[in-house]
Amino acid sequence: MVELEVDGQPVRVFEGQTILDACRRLGIDTPTLCYGETLEPANACRVCVVELEGARVLAPACSRPAEEGMKVRTDSERVRLSRRLVLELLASSVDLSTTSVAPGYLERYDAEPERFGPQAPPDADRDRKRTGAHAEPDGQTAATVHAPVKVDNELYVRDYSKCILCYKCVDACGEQYQNTFAIHVAGRGFDARISTEYVAELPESACVYCGNCIAVCPTGALMFRSEHELREAGEWREGEQTVTQTICPYCGVGCTLELHVQDNEIVKVTSPDDHDVTRGNLCIKGRFGFQHVHHREA
Repeated sequence: MVELEVDGQPVRVFEGQTILDACRRLGIDTPTLCYGETLEPANACRVCVVELEGARVLAPACSRPAEEGMKVRTDSERVRLSRRLVLELLASSVDLSTTSVAPGYLERYDAEPERFGPQAPPDADRDRKRTGAHAEPDGQTAATVHAPVKVDNELYVRDYSKCILCYKCVDACGEQYQNTFAIHVAGRGFDARISTEYVAELPESACVYCGNCIAVCPTGALMFRSEHELREAGEWREGEQTVTQTICPYCGVGCTLELHVQDNEIVKVTSPDDHDVTRGNLCIKGRFGFQHVHHREA
């Protein structure tokens, strides 16, 4: 065990645990976007930064190990300013409307994304010049705020105008879980974007449609097609949905499914992060093989 001080409160955590673990042990709500309970920290969004006594720079709470004698401040003026600026930059450049925690964070830190001006309109010529051979077929890239929604399969959609480059989908598809490596980050700097190999359409890529990337996406950039279509029609009512746990019937592994039901129809399937078997992950059958339930004979 190591003992440290967070906002003047002493706390003990196991060696190897992070500052974020210490904050949660004390009940201190530390904002996170790119952090995932089942993934290694990517240190991408920087919303969780905290101030360490004696340190020159702010530290990401999600990945910085707790150390003996540390003195941490989670709500200092410097921390609040940093978090506010990060949220403003994100909200002014991508669509956070389907990010469940974003509105609360923006209000909590008095963020004003509009002070950076209106969102830039799409400019295909600019994008082609910036990305060259890596340009998307429609002339847009994920770095463009108004990138069109990609609907090229029956199971899920990709809306990169909501992508904050948190890398969670890349990690879930890669060595941390699926080991499919169907998606990765292409480009650098402002041209960085999530992409399939050679910008192939999803059905022609290495994707096995496990949907684990959807499960970890914090912004809705990756979304069930059923959910996307309901949102587009203004019929998505999450507050009215019921969630029922059951065991996947397709094999003997015993994965736990969470069936999200609206108007007596399954609209999506998830799995709990703390389940010993799945850790939130499923295969294509478990996550998407529910349509047969709706085909009832008269």
